[in-house]
Parts: sequence; C-alpha cells; structure tokens
Amino acid sequence: MNRLDPILAATRDEVARRREVVPPSALESRDPSDLRSFTDALARTGLSVIAEHKRRSPSAGQIRADLAVTDVVTAYERGGAAALSVLTEGPSFDGSLADLRAARAATGLPILRKDFIVDPYQVLESYAAGADAILLIVAALSQAELASLHADATTLGLSVLVEVHDERELDAALSLGAAVIGVNNRDLTTLVVDTRRTFALLPRVAGHALVVAESGFSRPEQLDALARAGVDGVLIGEALMRSPDVEAACREFAVR
Repeated sequence: MNRLDPILAATRDEVARRREVVPPSALESRDPSDLRSFTDALARTGLSVIAEHKRRSPSAGQIRADLAVTDVVTAYERGGAAALSVLTEGPSFDGSLADLRAARAATGLPILRKDFIVDPYQVLESYAAGADAILLIVAALSQAELASLHADATTLGLSVLVEVHDERELDAALSLGAAVIGVNNRDLTTLVVDTRRTFALLPRVAGHALVVAESGFSRPEQLDALARAGVDGVLIGEALMRSPDVEAACREFAVR
C-alpha cells in the first residue's frame, strides 16, 4: 500500500478547512527582517545537525509525549544544533502550527516547517507562523506544483528543503535550481529505510546544491561517514527525542 497518498488527501482536506476559517488576507503579518537563514546554517563548515521535534510518526508510533516543545528546542540549541525542524502535521505526527510558534518564541535558531506542503496557502501560513524554511517533497507534487510552491516560498524569503528519494526526483530538484536538497532514505510509499541512498545520490548533487541526509541515522558514529563524504547537513529526530537527556544526545551528534 502506498502510505503517502492518504496522508496527502487528508492534508488537502485540512488545508481547505483552515483556509475557510482563516483566509490568506487574515494571516498574521511578519517583518521580513525577522527571517533567519536556514540555508546559511547548513553552509557553514562541517556537518550541520538539523534537530527535529517529532512526537510520533507512522513508522515509529508514539515517540515522546512528556516534553514541551519549548524544552526540546532549547535543549537542541544548547546541544549545538545548527537549525531546527518542527513537525506541524497533525493526524500522523501529532504536530501543529502552535508547536512552530512556540519553538520560534523559544529559540534563535532557524526553523524548518516539516509538513506535507501541497498548497500555496501553506506557504503563506508557514511564513506567518514564523518558519524560516519549508519542506517540499518531490514525490508529493507535480513538477508544476513544485516549481510554483518553490517560487512562492523564495519570493517571501523562505529557504526551501527540496526532498528527493531517487534519481528521477533528484533531476526534478536540480532542474528547479534548488539550493538545498534533502535525500530521504525512507521510502515514503513503504516506509523502508536504506541509508545508502544518500551516498548513491550525493555525487550527482555535489557542486549544485547543499545536501541534507534524512532518516535512518541513530548513532553518532554514522555521521562521521556523512561528514567525510561531504554531506552538508543531517536531519535527526527520533534518536534525539527518545533520549533521556535530549541536550546531551544532540551534543553527541553535533560535535563533528
């Protein structure tokens, strides 16, 4: 069964509902100077850790429900994370835009809104809620949708993490001129993880975009191979969220 399709269908229905409640013209205003550069955080020397707040997932079930988002993200900042990722999808991940707003108020790090972005309204609400970057998943979008949403985001000054899983999707991201490309080692249709994907696709991305490795990294020593290969960033959530000491766990991954 394709695990992605029902999530996307539910997302579109929920976005339509939110748009009815709060139309685009009623979204909060924001000072453009308030933006923090997610891209610059990844471009620094060495491997940058993007630490993720994630309560649950379809593959792992409940991960952590006893910690406030503010406690998690401040621990990540103290632990040396370069940037944050905050899950805002509700039905499958128990996230919300309220989590994003709370994280924004608690930390000075740039924040990626992690969600299934399929509609221009979500780009506007991401900006209004305090995101500095959004995720666009090539597998979830047509090429026209991908290009349009990417343009909407960059016009607002948001960074975009364009996520790919294979060579075809990578070609789509490269043709877009994406500045940051994430290689998700998890197959979204089956949820199977294979960390070799990052290393297989890396040579085709080098020199064209910053590269972020996503999914499947649970031990600090795994990051050494990523750093040696020239990967710019790694997104880690579950391994950090499950730790009894989130700050110490983040520091162990971030010191490279």
